Amino acid sequence: MRDFVLKTACAVILTFAIFSATAAGKIVFEASSPLTVAVGEPFRVEFRLNANPDEGTFSAPQFEGFEVLAGPSVSTGTSWSSINGKSTTTVSTTYTYVLLAQSEGNLTIGSASIRVDGQTHQTKTLPVEIVKETGGQSSGGAPGAERGTSDGEDRASVENQIAKDDILLRTIVSRTSVYKGEPLRVTFKLYVRANVVGFEGVKFPSFNGFWAQELNVDNSGHNRETFNGKVYDTQVAREFLLYPQQAGTLVIDPAELTAVAQVVVQSRNYDPFFGPGHEVYNVPRKVQSQRLSITVKPLPAGAPASFSGAVGNFKMSAVLPPDHLAANSAATCTVKISGMGNLTFVQAPKLTLPASFELYNVKTTESINTSAAGVSGYRQFEYPFIARAEGVYDIEPVEFSYFDPEKDEYVSLHTKPMSLDIAPDTAGGEAVVMSSRGMSKEEVRMLGQDIRFIKMNNPHLKADREPFLFSTLYWTLLGGVLVLFGGSYVLLRKRIRESQNVALVKGRRANKVAIQRFRAARKYMEQGNRHAFYEEMLRALWGYMSDKFNIPVSNLTKENVREELHKRGIAAEESQRFTSIVTLCDEAQYSPVESAQMSDVYAEGVDFISRIESAIKR
Repeated sequence: MRDFVLKTACAVILTFAIFSATAAGKIVFEASSPLTVAVGEPFRVEFRLNANPDEGTFSAPQFEGFEVLAGPSVSTGTSWSSINGKSTTTVSTTYTYVLLAQSEGNLTIGSASIRVDGQTHQTKTLPVEIVKETGGQSSGGAPGAERGTSDGEDRASVENQIAKDDILLRTIVSRTSVYKGEPLRVTFKLYVRANVVGFEGVKFPSFNGFWAQELNVDNSGHNRETFNGKVYDTQVAREFLLYPQQAGTLVIDPAELTAVAQVVVQSRNYDPFFGPGHEVYNVPRKVQSQRLSITVKPLPAGAPASFSGAVGNFKMSAVLPPDHLAANSAATCTVKISGMGNLTFVQAPKLTLPASFELYNVKTTESINTSAAGVSGYRQFEYPFIARAEGVYDIEPVEFSYFDPEKDEYVSLHTKPMSLDIAPDTAGGEAVVMSSRGMSKEEVRMLGQDIRFIKMNNPHLKADREPFLFSTLYWTLLGGVLVLFGGSYVLLRKRIRESQNVALVKGRRANKVAIQRFRAARKYMEQGNRHAFYEEMLRALWGYMSDKFNIPVSNLTKENVREELHKRGIAAEESQRFTSIVTLCDEAQYSPVESAQMSDVYAEGVDFISRIESAIKR
């Protein structure tokens, strides 16, 4: 009897632990099947649940287009582990079906549902590609599938088992036409039909002309999609929010990586005891996404004076100071701007106060959330000030304007107008009393006992004798010393200003730096290193324009260079010549076929810089 009680108690405790561990974890209900199957080939579909379901609540899909050979076969399992004294219990329930497809095409296994503790959970739909019959072997498109080879197949035949479209990298954008400052989402997604075990040489573009913010894709997981008539396992590699900083056509350069696919083949060495073995080959496959062009529309003309570049949909609220204040007392006006858009670029609206008010530095607090839908949250601005003069003041409302791309118009928001009644200082200090007309120094009241006005009339002072200290010789010597000192000071200050003027120094050194880079490019040209040569030529040309015309690297574009050349009276042909040279270097840097002689490009670049130097010095 005692043993029975102990066994019953242990069973109750174990059951309670199992249900507690299950309830504490996240419930996952998912389906799995091969990516591709052959016509007439049976395959398994499994629906897994990491919990104990409510009895009789599993609902299977219709399996349209498939023949159900067997199922559902239900299996349950419980695993228990203890690590560092912490026990973990995992419960799983699996429903298995065996299906058969009768014809080619792309079919979809529908969603199954089940209930756990009264809550319904569903699986995702699974696209499956049905291919022609392959003599009893699987098509091998699914990750982990084995692709057999005969003993006569070599390394090349193994690599041919990974088709060109078995691994793809795509660039997907949320839109291809936006306004300047309006965000768009760009996703680099990997499409796989092979057993990929690793990646090498991953390189993503630098997004020239955009301000980029990377999104968190840790929870994106794996999905299954149909692309170009084939079924792939997909995963988001990187995702960004891009904010275009200039109007025109901006280009998103391709991303590239090398995927290492694993192929399992039969071994050429036959073991008489274990039979034929297997060999594993790693096949590298370099993939590159497509290049995309984004049309960036300029913001419409007629922007309000309070517009500072905010694009999106915003609201504004304000906490105004009290209507009645004592002179020399501090108060705060708080403005909060919330919504969705380029919140990071929202600047503090202007608060206009009377001249007798002292406005201190604006304090900014923010809460910004970045997601695939965009940037949302708020930015709050606090304006601390002190009212020094008594009186009644009407203060203009704070105005904030933004551009709404959905309405295609500017929207202006205003706070309520403020009327402040400033009373005399109750602490005993005297407030400054000012009228609307101009006042002389004699009419200003004394602020305290420690400051008085200087005597205004002539004191009629007279010296007793003429000492050397103020004699003619004294003034002559003093004047000479001052003139010498003043000249030295002016010359020294001029040299200090010139040395501190980074733009001037960089402009003077631009030609020298460009010559050094041209020499490095010539060295690469003599070595036959095409990639390094064109890269150094681009550095020489872009670096010269940035240093010579003081263009920040973030604004260094062909349009800005063309505008700077035009301001300095340089012919439009030279601007077009610069664009042609840079474009040629960009294309030749990554082109497998040499489109121009390096010597011609080198001579053209050196001659262009010489012409620009001559034109600027004239």
